[in-house]
Amino acid sequence: MITDRIPIKLGLQKITRDDPEYWAVSRLCTDEEAELALKFGGIRKPKTFAQLKKLSGIEDEKLQEMLDHMSWTGLIEWNYENPQHEKQYVLPMFVPGSGEFSNMNKDLIDEHPELGMFFEHMTRLPLEKVTKIVPPGGAGIGMHVIPVEAAIEMNNEAIGIEKISYWLEKYDGKYAKSPCSCRRSRKTYEEGCGDVEDGWCIAVGDMADYVVETNKGGQYITREEALDIFKRGEENGFVHQITNIDGEDKIFAICNCNVNVCYALRTSLLFNTPNLSRSAYVAKVDKQKCVACGRCVEYCPAGAVKLGQKLCRKDGSEVTYPKHELPWNKKWSEEDWDWDYRDHNRIEAYRSGTAPCKTACPAHIAVQGYLKMASQGRYQEALALIKKNNPLPAVCGHICNRRCEDACTRGSIDEAIAIDEVKKFIAMQDLNAETRYIPKKVIPRVDGDFSGDKVAIIGAGPAGLSCAFYLAEKGYAPTVFEKNSRAGGMLVYGIPSYKLEKNIVEAEIDVIRAMGVEIKTGVEVGKDITLDELRAQGYKAFYIAIGCQGGRSIGVEGEDADGVTSAVEFLREVNEKETYDIRGDVVVVGGGNVAIDCSRDAVRVGAPKVTMVSLEIRDIMPASEEEIHEAEEDGVKLVGGWGPKEIRKDEKGRVKSIVFKRCLSVKDAEGRFHPTYNEEETMTVSAAHIVLAVGQSIVWGNLLAGSRVQLGRGNGAKADPVTYQTAEPDIFVGGDVYTGPKFAIDAIAAGKEGAVSIHRYVQPHTSLTIGRNQNDYIALDKNDIRIENYDNSSRQIPGKKEGDHRSFRDYQEAFTETQVKKETARCLSCGASVVDTNHCVGCGICTTKCEFDAIHLFRDNPECSVMRRSEDKLKYILPYAVKQNIHIKFGKK
Repeated sequence: MITDRIPIKLGLQKITRDDPEYWAVSRLCTDEEAELALKFGGIRKPKTFAQLKKLSGIEDEKLQEMLDHMSWTGLIEWNYENPQHEKQYVLPMFVPGSGEFSNMNKDLIDEHPELGMFFEHMTRLPLEKVTKIVPPGGAGIGMHVIPVEAAIEMNNEAIGIEKISYWLEKYDGKYAKSPCSCRRSRKTYEEGCGDVEDGWCIAVGDMADYVVETNKGGQYITREEALDIFKRGEENGFVHQITNIDGEDKIFAICNCNVNVCYALRTSLLFNTPNLSRSAYVAKVDKQKCVACGRCVEYCPAGAVKLGQKLCRKDGSEVTYPKHELPWNKKWSEEDWDWDYRDHNRIEAYRSGTAPCKTACPAHIAVQGYLKMASQGRYQEALALIKKNNPLPAVCGHICNRRCEDACTRGSIDEAIAIDEVKKFIAMQDLNAETRYIPKKVIPRVDGDFSGDKVAIIGAGPAGLSCAFYLAEKGYAPTVFEKNSRAGGMLVYGIPSYKLEKNIVEAEIDVIRAMGVEIKTGVEVGKDITLDELRAQGYKAFYIAIGCQGGRSIGVEGEDADGVTSAVEFLREVNEKETYDIRGDVVVVGGGNVAIDCSRDAVRVGAPKVTMVSLEIRDIMPASEEEIHEAEEDGVKLVGGWGPKEIRKDEKGRVKSIVFKRCLSVKDAEGRFHPTYNEEETMTVSAAHIVLAVGQSIVWGNLLAGSRVQLGRGNGAKADPVTYQTAEPDIFVGGDVYTGPKFAIDAIAAGKEGAVSIHRYVQPHTSLTIGRNQNDYIALDKNDIRIENYDNSSRQIPGKKEGDHRSFRDYQEAFTETQVKKETARCLSCGASVVDTNHCVGCGICTTKCEFDAIHLFRDNPECSVMRRSEDKLKYILPYAVKQNIHIKFGKK
């Protein structure tokens, strides 16, 4: 009687005990209650108590008891929609109806979690046969997207039912927040999204009373509280939807839907048929204003917005983008569905590519966006945009290896944009309490935050700090444990002050503290306290980001001599004290940026002579050209093509000299590190100190004692490459401890992903993988673009401070405001967002994320706002199906 499955309705299939219609209803009511339900004479046919008493013959007290229990389980609902305003009971549809109501009852779903799967089945099975022929507007099926009101309020064509304010006025004073049944249902089979489900759905009218009085978790709220919930939903990227089974005069709820769990949005996205739920609007991008920041892309629930390019191809043609195929144009089958839509919707870029700067950055920072903001003098907003992906912009402005600049399209004309220098200028605001930017928290729950869910982060380097930042932004209050006396990790103990002043690191850490992160220094987990002891204190998850704190040996005779030290130890002492007990000449073994740092530090602590010896000759040395040049300016002698053979000591066991052998090749034919030598050709260099900058190692101590974490290559932790979860489910890892030594920006990117995983892990029954942003960016083809008009000014060069450039102070000035204006004008603005209007559901979330006024909603599909009664659906579906069939057969011809 209740099901909408067409084969059953047509008598082609019979209900069995294995069908959800049967086993779910058997949980919702007794046989006697089922008999009473049959007396309703069909679904959505209201009956008063008196009518039901007459039909059933059941005595008053027992009848009321049965009706109350059936209302409690959600099998029936009630309202007062009659001229006498008399309470009447209704047997609803499964969806929207008893499917939702049963899942909103926490006591019931806890006792019968299988009801979560019942709700899933009833939102999918009845639609599998019909979705492809549903006309625009949904024909009285399910739910209907209602746009963000701010995106359409100035549109003169907008009609009342397209606005939340219209429905709030219609049901003035009758609102109740209640749990989201989709969020709760998905959790019953481990596919939750990490949101706290309570309060996201706003029941209106008599339904508000129903959800309050029948154990559906409802709480009465004011209009202002309802508007606040809608605003919170928009901040989180949730889609507003209204019920769509009662025509244009009635709804019973307004929901705030997360695409990762919502069954109503699924009707469009799984079946690839947006008619089922889309609004009358579609989003369109003004390419001239768009700067490919990607915020709209990250939040678009349908995956209808992706990043493309703004520049023409070399032949002058515009890049064209594929449009989503629709059932109006072809015969539709299950092969056209998308079961993995939640992941496919999170692919950020078209395969033809987008801005190379955003693509090349490990954190995928909105480079083009913050350059545009800086050009407009919107420095605070630019800083906010950077922090969407990087909580340490000032740090990166000083030490990043600038992969964005290496990839910059402008570099194919003359010189790349000085992206990092602009970022440094923007980020210097964080050094002053008056101008620093502390992000607003965006918490996926209506009431409260997640501060009660304790998370421990072990290691206060860039990965740990990044993870803490993004967890705090989500509403957590994580605790960071750092064994050193200062937070910052290698930013403080490994990067020389003349590159990165410690006050800059501290200023950005102060912002993280201001967001509610507690940092405990001088605490070594595994020694001062164990993971099990932290678990006993209530910590639910751990993010281990201790970095590579140890050095590597070179395995030659005499390596134990007094005066031989690792780069890590040398840099730590120099960075802490800015002095070192120098007894004579220094030889640094290694050819990377760390070797350069050691060499330049040795100059600053007074070494008479500093020689840096590497396996690689200068042309292939792994250190950056800029670093090599600065070392030579400091007086460091670079010698390439030699590997260590022996360290010689004097009679007291101190370093006397080091013998090198000629390196013939560094890598084998496959490109793997496998040096070969001429053992007979040697070189001896006298030295009082030898610094080994040949790699770093991980010092675990007793941190992992008793855990199931597995170690792999280089003694690094093994973990899932997407979630960073280890074999110990509550332990996640990131940064160098997982990847081996890399750059700060890589660790920062890993920290953000770690925060995503930990949030999902800590919130019960949540999938760690479904619906994550894929970070799947592709750079445009710089060999196939036409660049006609551009600012032809040259790259700006930062000034130099007066004084000794071989001191421990940073002698490089930040850009002036004038330089920022000139430099940002050089950006070619080569990326842009592109909307597939066939796939857009018209929610308007993209417009709330754009800070460049580049994306707007247009009322191109007014027919999608025609709402029908469920009882009338076949009147509209069948004629539309005929038209569609004719169009498929003859339209193209």
